[in-house]
Amino acid sequence: MKKGDSTAFVLFVFLIVLFPLLTESAYTLTVGIFSGMNALVAIGLCILMGYAGQVSLGQAGFYGIGAYVSSIVSLQIGISPVLSTVMAMIVAALAAVILAVPALRLKGHYLAVATLGFGEIIFIILNEWGPGGPSGFGDIPRFGLLGYTVHTASGYFYLIWGLVALVMFFSLNLLASLSGKALRAIHDSELASGAVGLNVARLKIKVFILSAVYASLAGSLYAHYVTFVSPSSFSLFYSILVLTMVIVGGITNVWGAIVGAIVITVLPELLRKFAELDVLVYGLILTLSLMFFRKGLVPIMIDQMRKIRRFAVAKR
Repeated sequence: MKKGDSTAFVLFVFLIVLFPLLTESAYTLTVGIFSGMNALVAIGLCILMGYAGQVSLGQAGFYGIGAYVSSIVSLQIGISPVLSTVMAMIVAALAAVILAVPALRLKGHYLAVATLGFGEIIFIILNEWGPGGPSGFGDIPRFGLLGYTVHTASGYFYLIWGLVALVMFFSLNLLASLSGKALRAIHDSELASGAVGLNVARLKIKVFILSAVYASLAGSLYAHYVTFVSPSSFSLFYSILVLTMVIVGGITNVWGAIVGAIVITVLPELLRKFAELDVLVYGLILTLSLMFFRKGLVPIMIDQMRKIRRFAVAKR
């Protein structure tokens, strides 16, 4: 992990521990919980797109696989939510392999369409053959470990953001390793990467699987927190929402995935006072962000901090 990322990670963990201590509002913690779930999906997509250069509009499909497989296994078979979550991640990984082997031969818009089609297939399967059909099903057990079941909002906040911290720790170390450098090389030029001996196809499949596993983990957390799932939560709209999170936060920096997830999750809550105009205001804010902050919030903040540092050094 790079020095700057290490400092940011320590501060990140400190904020996770501190946040529930600063608020007693269950509503605020709930928004924070959903932000954490979205952050998991966004981190995977950020690595896939920003570092490996692979476009995906099918993250909602893996999100739905995680939610449904974990829910069905824990509810109907009686396996603990922790083990059912692991099983759901394995199923999502297998689905990612089946999709990645043919789809990653495609590039750009063609790959985006292929992953979009996958997401729509999963949505149709859940809608037509999932338990409860379009209406969904409930009574999904909550997370528990060693006889303790998580019931409180603060408990779920620590659980979910603790997992986000673990995922970030792993992701930052991965991106700082030789594999991370290889992914950046693929992003810049697949042809040149292959010419210097990199197994481009294998690396693309591995990072695709990683993003699918992250999304599946988020889906399982969602199902066992809400205790109810329906296909409507895993439509194309969610894939586009996650894509927006990554772009707004900054697709070239994995910290942008977390910032973008928080911003896009919190923003609709802040706009509720606009009543019927909230969708219009929401769309306007996003449009202006994409027009004038193309790099994303985190890269822009980093650039500004560097300018301030250079100015301070020059003044000495």
